[in-house]
Amino acid sequence: MSNPLLQAYLEVEMAMERFTLVLHDHVDHLRATEPTGSDKLHRMANGTKAMRDSASIYLSYAKYVAHGMPASEELIEDDLQG
Repeated sequence: MSNPLLQAYLEVEMAMERFTLVLHDHVDHLRATEPTGSDKLHRMANGTKAMRDSASIYLSYAKYVAHGMPASEELIEDDLQG
């Protein structure tokens, strides 16, 4: 891939995926170590869902921008690796 915008998008996408996975692992750890009904666990679980949803929205728009903001979203490739 030679387009620097697409390359930067892929880097951000991979970083957000990793961050989300690490958050999920942390929540799993809290489930195993925190008492039932823990406020910390509740806040982290909800925060993790919010981060996942926010990242999805952000990445959707970033992908659109990285493709040059085409007139039709159908012009955006599904697989950026190709």
